[in-house]
Amino acid sequence: MTSAAPTHLAQALRRPRYPLTGWPWRALAYLVTSVPLAGVLSLGLLVLLAPLVAATNGARQGRPMPLALTVFLTGGALLIVALAPLLSVPVAAFERHRLGLVDNRPVPAVPWRGLAARYTTGTAWREAAYLFVLGGLVPAVYWLFAIVVLLAAVLIVSPFLVANGDEVALLWATPDTAAEAVPHAIVGVLLVPVLWYAVGALAMAQGTVARWLLRGAPDGLALREVTRSRARLVDAYEAERRRIERDLHDGAHPRLTSLSLQIGLARLDVPEDSPAARPLAVAHEQAKGLMVLLRQIVQGIRPQSLTDLGLAGAVRELADEATIPVEVHADLRRAVPETVEATAYFVVSEALGNVARHAGATRAEVRLTDTGTKLVVEVSDDGRGGADPARGTGLTGLADRVAAAEGRLLLASPAGGPTVVRVELPCEA
Repeated sequence: MTSAAPTHLAQALRRPRYPLTGWPWRALAYLVTSVPLAGVLSLGLLVLLAPLVAATNGARQGRPMPLALTVFLTGGALLIVALAPLLSVPVAAFERHRLGLVDNRPVPAVPWRGLAARYTTGTAWREAAYLFVLGGLVPAVYWLFAIVVLLAAVLIVSPFLVANGDEVALLWATPDTAAEAVPHAIVGVLLVPVLWYAVGALAMAQGTVARWLLRGAPDGLALREVTRSRARLVDAYEAERRRIERDLHDGAHPRLTSLSLQIGLARLDVPEDSPAARPLAVAHEQAKGLMVLLRQIVQGIRPQSLTDLGLAGAVRELADEATIPVEVHADLRRAVPETVEATAYFVVSEALGNVARHAGATRAEVRLTDTGTKLVVEVSDDGRGGADPARGTGLTGLADRVAAAEGRLLLASPAGGPTVVRVELPCEA
């Protein structure tokens, strides 16, 4: 089990020392920097909403909607819908970058694929939907939160205000003296840590929505699942295991048998009181033990580093041996089954090998996350992208290994990069 630094706000909020870390300040910075952009977008929505509210009030009072207002509302709605997919391009690019304040995991950028694609792809319309979230829902939530913060501030300073002769009218009481205001001030002080956590929760919620809408996953260009026939995979794996077993039995095993026989004959020629008798006996036993070990290796091939260091340590060893800088983040809260552990190790090994051979990258990143129901392995790089399983870059074989473990492999590799390989392996608690 590895205790690594949190990689996103949701992880940080679960840590006992969260209020004393830098994450609350990062969350606060994320909320504060949202205000200008949300304010500008909300003004654009008000251009349409203000006449709509007026028309609605008029309809309630029995006044018909003027033709000019009807035309204005219809034209405004059509204009907003028409411009939203285009306006969302710079906003989405900026928001993907700003999301790093609350989530260190990269959100792959969606490359420009022409004007028509902005009106025909799900990615473009999800980015447009984020404009309405940022300009409509976010300001409303922020106003409610600001009112709660202001109420807590008034509670804290209420004894001083009452002492100066100012009237403090709370929702539930109006203290006349400083002594009567002290209990309210205590409540306000107790609200401070709650609000400190609420800042993180609010930023986490907004960041989760932003990541979901801006990730560009459903388009064929981004994430696509690489699936294979499980029956064929199991058959292929078993055939390969038998081939290795046959090669060992026909090649290495006879040589080890001959070696063991030669050592046994040598023992017969050496007197028991000879200094060489003991080393020969030890060598004879080791030769016989090696034959047993070879048979065991065939039954379950497993790197020794996994046994010695665990998954996180073995992956860090792979990162140290890579030809480019590789950063490893591991959040493993428990031991995972050996089959899952071995599959994850080989996924990282093959993915880093592909990065070194094909990506032209300058750095890579590996993330291991135990969600409680599955082990998620993500390997990303800043290379040229364009990875395609059909071109024989090792991804097909990797998908075979993952599918054999009842997992799935997803690939995001647009032209120009970055490339993200994500593997999800079932790992029930």
